[in-house]
Amino acid sequence: MLTKLKERKVTYTNPIFNTMTEEEISSFQADLLRKQLKYVYRNSEFYRKKFHEAGVYPEDIRTIENFQQLPIFMDKVAERISQQESIDRLGHPFGLHLCCSPDDIFFTGTTSGTSGNPTFTYTFTKEDINFLNRYIRNMLNYGGIDAGDRLLFSHALGIYATSSILFGVRSHGVLPIDVDVRSGSKTILQYAMMTKPKGAMMTPSLAEHLIDRAADLGRNVSELGLQAIFTVGEIGVGVPEIKKRIEDSYGCRIYDYLGELGYSCDSEEYHGIHCVAPDLNLFPDDLVDPETKEPLKIYDGVIGERVTTELNLKGLPRIRYATGDVIQVFTSECPGCGFKGRRVKFIGRSDDMLIVKGANVYPSTIKKVVSNFIPDITGELRIVLHNPPPRVAPPLQIKLEYSSQFDKGNLEELERKIKNALHTEARLTPEIIWCEPGTLEKSLTKTPLFEKNY
Repeated sequence: MLTKLKERKVTYTNPIFNTMTEEEISSFQADLLRKQLKYVYRNSEFYRKKFHEAGVYPEDIRTIENFQQLPIFMDKVAERISQQESIDRLGHPFGLHLCCSPDDIFFTGTTSGTSGNPTFTYTFTKEDINFLNRYIRNMLNYGGIDAGDRLLFSHALGIYATSSILFGVRSHGVLPIDVDVRSGSKTILQYAMMTKPKGAMMTPSLAEHLIDRAADLGRNVSELGLQAIFTVGEIGVGVPEIKKRIEDSYGCRIYDYLGELGYSCDSEEYHGIHCVAPDLNLFPDDLVDPETKEPLKIYDGVIGERVTTELNLKGLPRIRYATGDVIQVFTSECPGCGFKGRRVKFIGRSDDMLIVKGANVYPSTIKKVVSNFIPDITGELRIVLHNPPPRVAPPLQIKLEYSSQFDKGNLEELERKIKNALHTEARLTPEIIWCEPGTLEKSLTKTPLFEKNY
């Protein structure tokens, strides 16, 4: 039985925005932007060069619209080049876009580096960390996690981006039970059962895996007595069947969040991440076409690649950084809680997009469609690639697990239904390869969606 919180309206982290109009918020952001552009120009060789290449000075940028006409300043490729240049010339790995002395860095966190060398994208001064902490405190407070509580924190610990969140957890007076995900599910469950945390932070994949692992050990995750689970890094919460399974199993609400930028509300139905940080980032009001990088007009339901510009950070602020995240932006009031600000749903990664017979297909869309057929299938899938993406010679191959309770004699009919759904919702007619339950390995961090046979 879900321990249901009263459905409450999400509010901005900085309360001054709660009484502002959309135009007033935009004007406030424009003021922050002008100051930040002058700061990065003064303090970073990289950003000075970008302005000069664009033929403008920070003083020329008067409005957000002016700013959005500038070319993209950075993406992952440019970030790695900047990082290598700073290693070669300056003896540190933080990039020529670093805006402070290396001596003033308080925390650095990397990406996973699965597609190349890791980048030190999340590099902060102490002032930056103190600024970011309040967004984490606001989210924990919304989820009912208070000072004096304990919180299970199970991500890869150490020099990873998620580790910066621990500062915000502790600043809220909450004790993190930080168990490295690489220690394994049995250890994670053991510490959780011993410490009885009130909340948890992990990926949706791990939350699902712990349900099954606890059952193997003769336990039930509902015994943990969690009040809230905060998940990041995957689309899981956006899939109704996955959200329902996790909430029903743990007996608590699950929230989706995107770092300090926002989180989902306390609603039975998922209505996206509520963007609570207009003083931190221009997100999500800066979108570009994933292919042409041309700016997109913001309207309810628009889909584009997220461009990030950090308005207050001083260590390694990203300015017109094309993230590769393809999102859908909603400008209408949240139907679940009444929040009037922006909301977003994650569509996929631009570098994960597949082109099948001229149609753009995102793995996250495939996952959402096939998840509708749980419990006949387990929900685990792999998209089989025989050549580097994005172009795929049809038919696209998808491996699916049927569930242990499903009658294999009915696989043909189930396959027909899944193919029809994918054709209708994703313009895709794949070849389905059936796998026995438990044969598609689940990761404790981000479960891969691709099987790359090249």
